[in-house]
Amino acid sequence: MDRRQLLLGALASALATPALAQAQAGSEAAKMNALFDRIMQETLQRYPEYATSLGLDKGAMAGLKSRLGEVSLQALAKDKADNSRYVTELKAIDRSKLSGMDVINYDTVLFTLETSDKGNKAFNYGNSASGAPYVLSQLTGSYQQTPDFLDTQHGIETAADAEAYLSRLSAFAKVLDGEVEIARHDVGIGVIPPDFAIDRALTTMRNIHGEPASKSSLVQSVVRRTKAKTIAGDWEARATKIYEAEVLPALGRQIAFMEDIRKSAVHDAGVWRLPKGGEYYTVSLLNYTTATITPDEIHATGLRLVDSISKEMDAIFKSQGMSEGSVGARLQQLSKRPDQLYADTDEAKVELINDLNKLVKEIEVKLAPYFGQLPKAPLEIRRVPKSIEAGAPGGYYNIPTLDGSRPGIYWINLRNSAENPKFGLKTLTYHEGIPGHHLQLALNNESQGIPLIRKAIGFSGYSEGWALYSEELAVEMGMYKDDPFGHVGQLQAALFRAVRLVVDSGMHHKKWSREQAVKYFVDHLGQEEATAITEIERYCVWPGQACSYMVGKLTWLRLRDKARTSLGAKFDYRKFHDVGLLSGGTPLTVLENAIDGYIAGAKSA
Repeated sequence: MDRRQLLLGALASALATPALAQAQAGSEAAKMNALFDRIMQETLQRYPEYATSLGLDKGAMAGLKSRLGEVSLQALAKDKADNSRYVTELKAIDRSKLSGMDVINYDTVLFTLETSDKGNKAFNYGNSASGAPYVLSQLTGSYQQTPDFLDTQHGIETAADAEAYLSRLSAFAKVLDGEVEIARHDVGIGVIPPDFAIDRALTTMRNIHGEPASKSSLVQSVVRRTKAKTIAGDWEARATKIYEAEVLPALGRQIAFMEDIRKSAVHDAGVWRLPKGGEYYTVSLLNYTTATITPDEIHATGLRLVDSISKEMDAIFKSQGMSEGSVGARLQQLSKRPDQLYADTDEAKVELINDLNKLVKEIEVKLAPYFGQLPKAPLEIRRVPKSIEAGAPGGYYNIPTLDGSRPGIYWINLRNSAENPKFGLKTLTYHEGIPGHHLQLALNNESQGIPLIRKAIGFSGYSEGWALYSEELAVEMGMYKDDPFGHVGQLQAALFRAVRLVVDSGMHHKKWSREQAVKYFVDHLGQEEATAITEIERYCVWPGQACSYMVGKLTWLRLRDKARTSLGAKFDYRKFHDVGLLSGGTPLTVLENAIDGYIAGAKSA
């Protein structure tokens, strides 16, 4: 038995949980769980970054910490073939012989594999299975993701960890070149990002390329952390050599490639112009929302919600003496009031993060009547690194490791204080932190009944839908009592997601221009045009993803109403939430099956 087989055997033991191990040998459940373990074994070997994100790159799997996943046309072809093979193997298991959580696990993994397989077979460009048509853009590409990954997720506690960091730094250069190989193939079949996406990407790439080693996070991360742990070694000199001799030349080649394709880029925003672009958008919607909803239904739902939410905001504004102008105009007025703004200084941004931590503490004491189980992992709030804030979203969340060595992290983008008026910060914190992403994703990680493969799979419709639902739940919890402008912030966030339905389907299905989408965004939300541009350009390179929030929220609300209507006095917030959350991240159709099971059980109790 070779070393890799030993490693995989150790991994199989590590993956087994008590709940899963109880299945009888030879049963369909046992076959399914063995398949899941094998898929994860192969996936962690293929993508060592997953092992690091989950905190599994230690012990028998420590070797994974020195590697990054291969990026090449050959590796991409193998990924597609492996995924197709997994579909066949999972379908060979008799679902009718499964029950309880095993059914949820089966349906969830099969949906993931089949959706990927559908995209892989239909399209031959980008990340065809997950709604990212461009390998390189302002939001896609390792130049954007790997520096942050190495700094925030690759832990350094020992000299071996630092050596692994240097190995990954060298591997980063190979990944950059591999991306160019794939992107060049895509250009050959007519897949080029819009001109504005290339321009934004080039701005960030050039900024990174222009950083000397003494300022680069790629070098200084290992220097800072080895110093903090008093790990002896000439880490700065070694990291600088790799950075200057390998990484910078590879990034330079990416820049040259992007500059070259910029000459052929067009300004059209939507994927409709790409090969089989209309079909691509439909598959992207399915991947992100996990709901069978058409582009026309997305657009109509968005228009309806924009109207109804705007009317609700209008009523609050009038109650506060603000009755002149459109809702968007009044939002602009509110967002520019001095009492709603932090100063655009580093000191004020520290104050802002301190205020967010206070908001978390205030809602934590009100969770008990709504949730039976809460996560053990702590939540930290951090500023998005300055090196990537220009193209990064306004806020996002990183899950904690499985072993608890890294907390859940809510990142907030503080590039411009005017983008973060005070009346909207409560809602952002409830979405990214508690009871939103942190509560849901940390519980998912800590669950003992969910196989590892499901902890590695994310569903935007479920998780973003939950986070948006959490914003409205906070209203019911009384978090906006005596805070009408805070409530306006909550409604603005809901309106924001409704507007997304309109502009996303507008650009990718109805052929709206970038400028038309920006104007609709600003007119209805009253946000800074710079914010609108960042958001609209995001939707251009992640078609369908922005729709997952509201589609997911509407599903959570519909299922809650269904349970409340069916159960009457037997309805319990805690049980409803626990069933929805402890079933783990699922497609929305699978979530409905889980809630139906809760309703049936509660009725018979």
